[in-house]
Amino acid sequence: MGAYILRRLLLIIPTLLGIMVVNFTLTQFVPGGPIEQIAAQMQGDGDVFRNISGGGAETGQQAQTGYEGARGLPPEFIAQLEREFGFDKPPVERFLSMLWNYLRFDFGTSWFRSISVMDLVLEKMPVSITLGLWSTLIAYVISIPLGIRKAVRDGSRFDTWTSGVIIMAYAIPAFLFAVLLMVLFAGGSYWQIFPLRGLTSDNFADLSLWGKVKDYAWHAFLPVMAATISSFATLTLLTKNSFLDEINKQYVITARAKGLTERRVLYGHVFRNAMLIVIAGFPAMFLGVFFGSSILIETIFSLDGLGRLGFEAAVQRDYPVIFGTLYVFGLMSLVVGILSDLMYVFVDPRIDFEKRAG
Repeated sequence: MGAYILRRLLLIIPTLLGIMVVNFTLTQFVPGGPIEQIAAQMQGDGDVFRNISGGGAETGQQAQTGYEGARGLPPEFIAQLEREFGFDKPPVERFLSMLWNYLRFDFGTSWFRSISVMDLVLEKMPVSITLGLWSTLIAYVISIPLGIRKAVRDGSRFDTWTSGVIIMAYAIPAFLFAVLLMVLFAGGSYWQIFPLRGLTSDNFADLSLWGKVKDYAWHAFLPVMAATISSFATLTLLTKNSFLDEINKQYVITARAKGLTERRVLYGHVFRNAMLIVIAGFPAMFLGVFFGSSILIETIFSLDGLGRLGFEAAVQRDYPVIFGTLYVFGLMSLVVGILSDLMYVFVDPRIDFEKRAG
């Protein structure tokens, strides 16, 4: 197992390199870079894309600088911005310098926030962890018992109507469910039960320990529920199908023939084999909730997390933040893939990745 883990760790290097090469290359062709952003803001334009597809002849200065939003600004000022952002160097040199810094986890400073990228990521991390971790835990706590009960009572009325509810839940997009929760329970048109925005109250620091826990849960309830709905549906059906597949196998028939109780058969023999894929997928599911639905959920509930940070950085063309978060997210995804394999071995020691690799 040690050799397998070592090989997987070594594969992280070329994979991360490929991710960064692709993203760095794409940014070289995306219109409306950071210099155009600053030029548009200084001129009060606010929209760097207004002339990208509008046609018309270029002014002499525009053709000279090469920046669509730079018309009216001195070329000396544009050259100074290029030096500050490092655009006066060749792309290959900038890319190699970036890689060397990233190997030391030095992601630089945000161009538009005047704060280091690492501090910015650590500042926004708790919000995204709240959504990802609690949504995944709640989904597992509800879905596993429900999926087992549906498998045991397959074809019954209970199985039929719960399947209908689950399919409806899966069909509702997370952002639409979030809006529905806000309308119903956050003072939209009905009840003012939960707060509309933020993860804590303004007086959070003055509250007692129990008061902080209640305030945190009160604010997190709606966004966590919105992020849970799709994963809850998927996990319930996965649990049911996994149990149904195991229940119909020969060893279950043999255990019943020996006189074992149904509970002993179900939880003493079937459970470990059926839950293998469900439990081992916990890290990947957490990461999916952590990254997948965080942007819309954070925006709707005014939560300042990593999803919203990445979106704003993409709009502003804040390249240090974009590349830094991509690097961190890519590294986390690769590490989670290794953790998922380790979870398989932990749940079922009979699995041997060394023999499979051989």
